[in-house]
Amino acid sequence: MTRMTTGEGTAEAPARRTAKRAVAGRLSWGLADQAASSISNFAVGIHVARSLGLTAFGVFSLAWVTYGVVLNVSRGLATDPLVVRFSGVPEPSWRTAVTRSSGTALGTGVVLGAACLLAGLAVGGRVGTAFACLGVVLPGLLLQDAWRFAFFAAGAGRKAFVNDVVWAVALVPAMIVAARVGSVAAFVLAWGASAAVAAAYGCLQAGLRPRPGGARAWLGDHRDLGSRYLVENVANSGASQLRAYGLGAIVGVGAVGVVRGAELLLGPFLAVLMGLSLVTVAEAARVLRRAPHRLGAFCLMLGGGQAAAALLWGGALLLLPDRLGEFVLGGVWAAASELVVPVTVGVAGAGLGTGAAAGLRALGAARRSLRSQLIASACYVAGGLGGAVAAGTVGSAWGVAAATVCGSAVWWLQLRSALREHHRKPDHEVRTP
Repeated sequence: MTRMTTGEGTAEAPARRTAKRAVAGRLSWGLADQAASSISNFAVGIHVARSLGLTAFGVFSLAWVTYGVVLNVSRGLATDPLVVRFSGVPEPSWRTAVTRSSGTALGTGVVLGAACLLAGLAVGGRVGTAFACLGVVLPGLLLQDAWRFAFFAAGAGRKAFVNDVVWAVALVPAMIVAARVGSVAAFVLAWGASAAVAAAYGCLQAGLRPRPGGARAWLGDHRDLGSRYLVENVANSGASQLRAYGLGAIVGVGAVGVVRGAELLLGPFLAVLMGLSLVTVAEAARVLRRAPHRLGAFCLMLGGGQAAAALLWGGALLLLPDRLGEFVLGGVWAAASELVVPVTVGVAGAGLGTGAAAGLRALGAARRSLRSQLIASACYVAGGLGGAVAAGTVGSAWGVAAATVCGSAVWWLQLRSALREHHRKPDHEVRTP
């Protein structure tokens, strides 16, 4: 029997193919952007490790971890709500939202940068100087990150990629100058100043200027998401900071540099995880609008793919010759190489969990995502510090690996419950975030 097709049916197939190509294109630009980001982060870390040695690299790593906390504050308040609620919307709505969102990010950088500057001056020494310099460059760092979120929300991943390339290019002369100075403070300033160049270029790309005066309205309009995402993000990065500070107190500042060195070896995947919401939350929100029943499979494909890739990369690192490892990390390699297996397991677990986290963000299930993050962060701190007390740096790495895998299971249990709740709702009660 010959199958009959209607005009509607024949029109649907090209439309589906076009939609798939559009998704593939956005994800490709997301991967390209993360590749540019990870390469630049990896290069900075390697250059600093080789230039400063283990102890000074530990000081730089403390400043880096602190930047991660501030970055997640900015994302929770400014850019996470933007991606959830303004992905794929008409351009006028996007432009209005972006001016206020980027203004919120810039204001966050000014306020927290001033606090960091004062704290650094009070502490003094190499650590205090590094923190003071971090405070100076925070506004530019946060604004550059805000533009990346804005471009991905608009489906313009190419612009985010170009912006990260501009930052990478600006890093080259900045790092050369910092290496001649030879101090932690010089490297922090060089890293932040090059980000400010990319942030300024982002204004030209978007044809917009951030409006810090719109921050109050932005925070008020999105306080239902922003307040929970703030706590969630701070719990995530704050756990890393507590683990780093605690490890430095228990084992020594050099141990922080060892852990950071091992993480650098998996830098491509860690960078992807840090900036994953640039692509995946926006795409998950689009999947939810167009085909809600496919959200779970999308998240599983996303998380499983990342976990598998991290395991493959970690396996390849085990075959890395010591001579090549010493060329990359210098004196940090000998101790960092012992942590490759536990750090790989931890990154794979985190990669699996980010798939579920993207789904919860797209659903607007802020309570469930907050609950998941608080549990995962508590496990992370307990595992990292408990392992440090029991077996030093290696014990801390294995404690974090076990905690990350457990945290991933919590994320997936919460996503399963959220999907059931969403599917049970009548159509008139389903609200698109």
